[in-house]
Amino acid sequence: MDIFLNKMRDLLDGDFDAFLESMSQPAFKGVRVNTLKAKSEAFLKLLPFNVKKTPFFEDGYYIEDKVEHIGSHPLHHAGAIYMQEPSAMSAVSMLSVQKGDRVLDLCAAPGSKTTQIAQLLQGTGLLWSNEIVRNRASILVQNLERCGVKNAVVSSNSPENLCPALSGFFDKVLVDAPCSGEGMFRKDENAKAEWSVEHVNSCAVRQLHILNSAKVCIKAGGELVYSTCTYSVEENEGVVQKFLEQNPEFELVDSGKTFGRNTLSFAKRIFPMDGGEGHFAAKFKKNYTPENECVISKDKKKSKGKKRDVKPSLQKADKQAYEFLHTVFKENEYNNLYTVGGKVYSLTDSMVELFDYNLDFKKLCVIKMGVEVLENLGKRYEPLHNAFTACDKDSAKNVLNLDINDEKLYKFLHGEEISADPSLKGYTLVCVNDIPLSFGKCSGGNLKNKYPKGLRNNGKFN
Repeated sequence: MDIFLNKMRDLLDGDFDAFLESMSQPAFKGVRVNTLKAKSEAFLKLLPFNVKKTPFFEDGYYIEDKVEHIGSHPLHHAGAIYMQEPSAMSAVSMLSVQKGDRVLDLCAAPGSKTTQIAQLLQGTGLLWSNEIVRNRASILVQNLERCGVKNAVVSSNSPENLCPALSGFFDKVLVDAPCSGEGMFRKDENAKAEWSVEHVNSCAVRQLHILNSAKVCIKAGGELVYSTCTYSVEENEGVVQKFLEQNPEFELVDSGKTFGRNTLSFAKRIFPMDGGEGHFAAKFKKNYTPENECVISKDKKKSKGKKRDVKPSLQKADKQAYEFLHTVFKENEYNNLYTVGGKVYSLTDSMVELFDYNLDFKKLCVIKMGVEVLENLGKRYEPLHNAFTACDKDSAKNVLNLDINDEKLYKFLHGEEISADPSLKGYTLVCVNDIPLSFGKCSGGNLKNKYPKGLRNNGKFN
């Protein structure tokens, strides 16, 4: 690690001793409140640890206590909280997502930043979350479902294949690029062991390639944030400067954020001495030129008046699906039902608009759109877990609301059958302190557990 330390000494100059001291301290732990599911400040009283606000995101907090097994806690199961390193929240803050935006998260797994974007969109606009590694994309899907995100398209594609097909389509793009992970050294010994100069240099080459892929899918006037969790100049300032040299239509702009340290005038660096493990982020704006007009809307959009040609793998759901769904939820909860194989998905209006474009969803490697609400079992339908994680509590016809200290809640998370109000009959939303968690089927004063087996745990938390 001598080479790394020498590089840090050159980078930090008079702050190197403070950095060296910080590396011997415990790593920061953070949590983000997911406002898609937990909107009240009273919710903070339910957190099983003391918190303090971070400067990096409005709903971000430092965890001040020593805690373990947070993933076993009901609030985590319900998607009300997302464990996220505090400074990692800075990149999405700098992206300044607004309601109604079309946003692409190009390197999205496991989902911390993409779910952060989702809570800023609040169900409006369109979130396209991409992850090139297929098994990591599956984890991304699970986290989007847990956090109740309705307006996400998930793909597992390479940037060079995905971005040209969506040319000029997005208002905002996040490239949280794979990096050498120097900002992970305090909490991950493997990151230290895997570090090398060669790895840093190879990451920088890959990062520039990803940025040059991402640039084509941003509309004129749109914005791009590039971020890493590393300190290296080669992967940060070096990549930014090369990208600007190669792409004069982009300019580095001020994010308006005051956290961290400025570099290259407007980019941000965060070190452990600044309250985070380590992050770098730079914000670009794409200025208009005739060459970067929105290609997808002009050249690929179908002419008006033609009948919408939905892909064979994506068909409108039948009347029976709507009728069954409305026995479980009120009619305004899920609409735009489409079938893919044996599953029924509810799409947002922005997703339905995608059918007006000549997009080959198979070639784009789209693995999920919207909310997975029903499964077709041949002669009948059955609701799916995702329908209950993404719903509004008041939209469910039957609700079993459990207190966070209720022993029945922990039994439910373990997969056990629990007692319920005898008046509840049929499929029932299970909540923890009014936060949708999953579901079961009530009959005769008992609730048969429908919580997916792969998500269950022993309910322990300390």
